[in-house]
Amino acid sequence: MCKTDRNNQTWKKTFKRWVQFFLNPRLLLCFGIAWMLTNGWCYVFILLGTWLSVGWMLAVGTAWAGILWLPFTPEKIITLIIAIFLLRLLFPGDEKTLQLLHEEKQKLHEAWQRRRNVRRKKRENLNNS
Repeated sequence: MCKTDRNNQTWKKTFKRWVQFFLNPRLLLCFGIAWMLTNGWCYVFILLGTWLSVGWMLAVGTAWAGILWLPFTPEKIITLIIAIFLLRLLFPGDEKTLQLLHEEKQKLHEAWQRRRNVRRKKRENLNNS
């Protein structure tokens, strides 16, 4: 097996794992609730404000929707964090999904440690020179 075949298989395995994670019905439910907490309410305000002619609802909903459409709004990250928190709170027995989250957290931590060690070694080499 050549190197590109292994890379393709690794990529496919990782992709399949993440698709299964994000299409998990429990996570989708938690993500839907988190989305309603961060975004959905403003669209409901826009709809109700227009339908019932309530100016302040329309203004607040439109203002928040405008903020959400700015390029660097962190609401997507916040929505995902809330969804993971809700998943842990509502479904503590979902070991498979929580295990995947734990493994990814460990991978990120290890990568951060490796990067930190490389920077430390470079700094030491510069100081020794």
